[in-house]
Amino acid sequence: MVKAITKLQAFMRMEASAGLILMAMTVIALIVANTGFAGFYESSLATNIRVGIGDFEISKPALLWINDGLMAIFFFLVGLEIKREVLQGELANFDKALLPILAAIGGMAIPGLIFAWLNWESAETLRGWAIPAATDIAFALGILALLGTRAPTALKVFLLAIAIIDDLGAIAIIAVFYSADLSVNSLTFSFLAFATAVALNRMGVKRFTPYFILGIIMWVCVLKSGVHATLAGVLIAMAIPLKKEDGDSALLHRVEHDLHPWVAFLILPIFAFANAGVSLSGLSFADLLQPLPLGIAAGLFIGKQIGVFGITFAACKLGFTKLPVGVSWYHIYGVACLTGVGFTMSLFIGSLAFESAELMNAVRLGVLSGSILSGLVGYLVLLKAPVAKQ
Repeated sequence: MVKAITKLQAFMRMEASAGLILMAMTVIALIVANTGFAGFYESSLATNIRVGIGDFEISKPALLWINDGLMAIFFFLVGLEIKREVLQGELANFDKALLPILAAIGGMAIPGLIFAWLNWESAETLRGWAIPAATDIAFALGILALLGTRAPTALKVFLLAIAIIDDLGAIAIIAVFYSADLSVNSLTFSFLAFATAVALNRMGVKRFTPYFILGIIMWVCVLKSGVHATLAGVLIAMAIPLKKEDGDSALLHRVEHDLHPWVAFLILPIFAFANAGVSLSGLSFADLLQPLPLGIAAGLFIGKQIGVFGITFAACKLGFTKLPVGVSWYHIYGVACLTGVGFTMSLFIGSLAFESAELMNAVRLGVLSGSILSGLVGYLVLLKAPVAKQ
């Protein structure tokens, strides 16, 4: 039990540090996009990169290599975390999992409904309904870390569980709503690669190399299939063995431990830098009140509060579940605000929903404003919350 707590604390520290780095990269991206470096910034992201063998070739702008390639590694890590939490972690116990599950469902549904209400008249912008449904766990935990002992460990675990369920919901949304022009042949090959990985698991293969090779094959096939390529990362993660053998830690634990720093301190900062740069030139308050950015900002700031706090309050008062030990309603409301920090996942879903540079600028404006407001209010609420006995 002590060892498990130590691992959790180490994970929290890493997520908190990653959140602070993400904040820094966001600021740098905004500075670059609004200075003399803007042209270089945009042209670099638009630079076409080709990778091929013989007649087979994948050609994409640098931005899409980041969003389709590097983010597949991020989703692979997310898949590992989901599998571990469901089978061995906080989500393995239904009584403990019920509250964050309900809170996460509310936190995805209400923001989506608010966005849809504000964008109902436009079929084009309505496609972005899922943008405010996401939560950025690194950012949220980074803010929580600034509070030190004012944020009880049980509250951090509650936020982490919500974010993991939130990620699972985002994965389902991407698969169902942001896939088009499906290729049966490519999907068939990706399924065969996945089935092979599952078979290796069942046969007791504990080396990572075969899974890595199959993961690359899956990524290429899914990329060509019309389903977003990042989902290949999630699927191959489901095949990574979680059983221990001969006293050694499970392959899933080893891979997750080794991969997490690379994702937290390299991949996500690169994504943030590439996607957060929005030009503020000529912007006015009226631009924020346009349906697309307003729907995102209102969904993140208002929708997350109503969804997470409202559902949690109702579930506890109706006797379905109860608050974690040492956690007050001040804490729950503060965390409900912090779940409105959508940033990475919101920007990612926005990039799937819209190809237009103009619409993506509006997405960035809504995500940044909603996330900043949510993070600021959440921090202030938790700062004023009574200090819990640890």
